[in-house]
Amino acid sequence: MESCNQPALAALAGEIAECRRCPRLVAWREAVAAERRAAFAAQTYWGRPLAGFGDPLARVLVLGLAPAAHGANRTGRMFTGDRSGDFLFAALYRAGFASRPVSESRDDGLVLREVWITAAVRCAPPANRPTAAERDACLPWSARELSLLEGVRVVLCLGAFAWDAALRLTATATATGISRPSPRPRFGHGVELPGEPYSMIGCYHPSQQNTFTGRLTESMIDAVLERTRELAGLSRRRTRTT
Repeated sequence: MESCNQPALAALAGEIAECRRCPRLVAWREAVAAERRAAFAAQTYWGRPLAGFGDPLARVLVLGLAPAAHGANRTGRMFTGDRSGDFLFAALYRAGFASRPVSESRDDGLVLREVWITAAVRCAPPANRPTAAERDACLPWSARELSLLEGVRVVLCLGAFAWDAALRLTATATATGISRPSPRPRFGHGVELPGEPYSMIGCYHPSQQNTFTGRLTESMIDAVLERTRELAGLSRRRTRTT
């Protein structure tokens, strides 16, 4: 089944790719794309802002931090081509959200089911550290994207930065706003924030810093994804082992 909003999502992606709102990010993403890493010297980097991708009928929005300089900034697709993406897509595959456990390029045949992947900031930031101002500059893009994903019921936040962005995003994505507890709930792995029309759930970011140190393990992310399925009203999927 196709979504009637697919043309609008494609048009939005084209607009996002032309964005130049943040001078620091524009300079960095373009410098990285021009200089390239030795291992990818023969490749043409994307070097522009990225829209999200996935199932237009998704019930789950996966919200990351920002594109990696030599990952998504190179391949032109969120979480594609770096170690964080390797960990994330393997988990999505085990949970039944992805058709394959690896994501290498925009044309590798990966299909997402019931999931849309995007990020709080659309350009690769220096040292992988976007600013709050850059997050807020990207917020209107995310709000427009979410408004077109009419089936989304759960926002899965990968890290504290994404959690803070989602608190702002879900409040601006509806005409009346969303009532949130006061004080503002803090991010934590597995923390849930019920809401209508969107609930939120936190997960440590699948960065190498977290996965190599054991702060985030396969079993931990699998448990969060299973709970995400439940919150989204999706049937349980048997964890894949191959």
